[in-house]
Amino acid sequence: MATATTPRVDWKLIWAQPGFRYFFVAMFVSLFGSGMNFVGVSWYIMSATHSTVKVSLQVIVVTLPGLFIPFLGGVLIDRFDRRYLGVSLDIVRGFFVLAAAYIAWSGHLQLWHLYAMTLITGIGSAMYWATVNALVQEVIPPSQFTGANAAVLVGVQSGMLIAGSFVGFLYDRAGIAGILFIDGLTYFASAFCLYCVRSGYVSPRDHLKYPREYSEATEATAEALASGENPEVAEAGLSLAVYADLKEGFAYLKQQPLVRSLGVTHSIMMAGVVSGNVVLVALVNDILHAGARGLGFLEAGWAVGAITGGLIASQLRGSLRMPLYVAACAVLAVGHMATPFVAFLVGAVVMQAVFGLCRAVGGVTAQSGLMSIVPRHFMGRTQSAMAIFTTCVQLAMSISLGVVAESAGLVAGYALLALLYTGATLSASRARQLMR
Repeated sequence: MATATTPRVDWKLIWAQPGFRYFFVAMFVSLFGSGMNFVGVSWYIMSATHSTVKVSLQVIVVTLPGLFIPFLGGVLIDRFDRRYLGVSLDIVRGFFVLAAAYIAWSGHLQLWHLYAMTLITGIGSAMYWATVNALVQEVIPPSQFTGANAAVLVGVQSGMLIAGSFVGFLYDRAGIAGILFIDGLTYFASAFCLYCVRSGYVSPRDHLKYPREYSEATEATAEALASGENPEVAEAGLSLAVYADLKEGFAYLKQQPLVRSLGVTHSIMMAGVVSGNVVLVALVNDILHAGARGLGFLEAGWAVGAITGGLIASQLRGSLRMPLYVAACAVLAVGHMATPFVAFLVGAVVMQAVFGLCRAVGGVTAQSGLMSIVPRHFMGRTQSAMAIFTTCVQLAMSISLGVVAESAGLVAGYALLALLYTGATLSASRARQLMR
């Protein structure tokens, strides 16, 4: 983790890193498409059904794979080239989104088509973001982790900024088919950019500081794969090796309370952002009465705040980052209590900008801290463990928000979000204590 003596971010040095410009563009393009998809599909479902429960079902479907995929995904990320994994995930998701766009264009789109597409993209996303977060650690020197995370966040939120505004003005003209078509193309653009990040095959295990201990499971696997004569032995050995890697990853997290505290806080904030979309579309539809454009303005406000927060976090002294981390979580808790009482569009946009700024400060602080603490060969499993916890919280919150908002009203829904961020504040305070 950065200290008070940590130098401020040198943006020129980060931008000069081989392949980082391609990585930045890949993140921008990927989030531009995903942002259009998520906002466009959420608004389509809300306008077609007028049900927060149906919107929450979309969030549940995109989140559900995160309960299962990261168990295997974390092992794969720590075993195989992360660049190739990211490219493959982009291409597969792109094909399925374009297929959904064609169905919508042909006039046969039904809700189950959107849920099926969302499930596929959710499966890919459950592994994709852990992959690219681990990849950052490989292409940036440790001294620039904070700046790299800030730069990536700026790229991500810039994509969200344009996507949020774009959807608001494009939806009424192009409809859901146009939104999905553009999203599908962005996956292929992102895959190309990731492919250009570097050349050759790079295994995360090439950078182990200490050789792995002898294991009968891995030795049997290696011999069987090399000879090709014992597929049963290879399959059994590989299963044992995967299990050993999972066990090793959980043992590492058990011994690292600071990593757990940072990870829990970051996961809660991530879960709040995604599940909060359930009540956000209802806020626009039922209280602000602002339509798709209003939703676009709110998304743009969030992104502007997040970009600003990322730039601020990158220039903060190390001694200020953790206090602001705790303060950002507290502001999110208080702010969400007040949100449903802000019944005019400009005020709601300002609130979203503040939330985006707080989320960015927290995200940059947590990710740069984790990259400084976690060894490279554990990063995939650490990110995947965070993804699993994030998924559990997202699922619980998405279901709860959909039911609570529909039965007890938006005020109760936002109060539940505020309670979630209160938990993040307590976890962030714990992380700050452990760092002293």
